[in-house]
Amino acid sequence: MVTLLGVTGCGDGGDDKAGKSPAPSRSAAPAAALTEAQLEAVALTDGEKAGAYTANEYALDGPLGDGYTATPAVCQPLVSLAGDVSDYDPAAQVQRRVDVHEDMLGVMVDVTLRSYGNGEAAKVMRSLRTAGRECAGGLMEERAIARARYVKVEPTGLPAFAGEADEASAYRFTILDVKDKVKLYEYLTVVRVGSTTLAFRGEILTTKDIGGVPQDIMAAQWKKFRAGQA
Repeated sequence: MVTLLGVTGCGDGGDDKAGKSPAPSRSAAPAAALTEAQLEAVALTDGEKAGAYTANEYALDGPLGDGYTATPAVCQPLVSLAGDVSDYDPAAQVQRRVDVHEDMLGVMVDVTLRSYGNGEAAKVMRSLRTAGRECAGGLMEERAIARARYVKVEPTGLPAFAGEADEASAYRFTILDVKDKVKLYEYLTVVRVGSTTLAFRGEILTTKDIGGVPQDIMAAQWKKFRAGQA
């Protein structure tokens, strides 16, 4: 995380169905929420490879938690979907950090799997799409000791597997640092299957535009998730 700048983010580069659900939901009725153990079984494990990247478990709580809030409030889903700051509290959650260990200034991706009860996963996606529309012109992200100004929120391409999901949304953020001088680019992609969402947030410590979350990371997590569901 870019802790000095108070910034979060992630997403993907993909096809031309930018930031939109690939098709109407195929879940006729809300599916049962997966347990934490079930999410652990389908999540990337500590040390698992995804192309050139490696997954790691967070030693402490992962980022993008209840310390991340947005102004205006409608923009919250773009900043953090953690239960304490979101309208929808997940029944279970598993987080992984995926990066290249040797590259301290390289891409870092937070991968979060969440399961919801009572059809709330679909509501999460609706709130995310609303935030994407309402906050296109910018928002403020705040933490306890830092803040960052998003000056633009744009739809971006979905991953290749998005058509297999119930729905998906993806965004590119243009963000200024605390001095409103340095421009950063970060991405967010969220995919829903039944009662579960898979969120990918990616960032880099430099001003380089990474163009989206590496496809290798998203594809590896998707493959494992779908294999577990089968």
